[in-house]
Amino acid sequence: MNSVKSFTRPLTRAFTLLLAAGLLAGCMTPTPYAPRTEGQKTGYTDRALTNTRYRVTFTGNSVTPRETVENYLLLRAAEVTQAAGYSTFMFDTRNTKADHTYDAIPYGPPGPYWGGGFYRGWGGWGGWGFAYDPAVDIVVRTNYEAYAEIVLLTPGQAAREPRSINAADVIRHLGPDAVSPKPNQT
Repeated sequence: MNSVKSFTRPLTRAFTLLLAAGLLAGCMTPTPYAPRTEGQKTGYTDRALTNTRYRVTFTGNSVTPRETVENYLLLRAAEVTQAAGYSTFMFDTRNTKADHTYDAIPYGPPGPYWGGGFYRGWGGWGGWGFAYDPAVDIVVRTNYEAYAEIVLLTPGQAAREPRSINAADVIRHLGPDAVSPKPNQT
């Protein structure tokens, strides 16, 4: 009887994890390149701090890679630069923050004494059974938020500043890779 339990428990656990991963993958797509609207947690924002200084952010969801979040921040900075009538900018401050959330996903059949010594523990490692074989898997999700303050540069300032970035070049290289929202999304 113990051999059947020891064989079916990993299968049940694997099936539960695959089902949960499949459901999450089917529902989640990377954050599209779009403004963050009221009530949303993802997308870009920008705000003028002075005539030549802006704060720009981009926040992705848990399936948006860090590199994509940082590229979208750079793309938005270039668009803000051109919209303000400038052709070059530089980063004054820039950072990317990782926000981690943890979810416990249960697996296995519920039963009497779930997680207690009589149902699961004494036949296993000799204790209550929770320390080495918990009835949950912990899933970590990471969302990235990139933040920057940019300074818009005149042509004379850009010529003297080695950190200057040409906005048109950024848009030409990163713009085609930006994923636009689907028509039914806002």
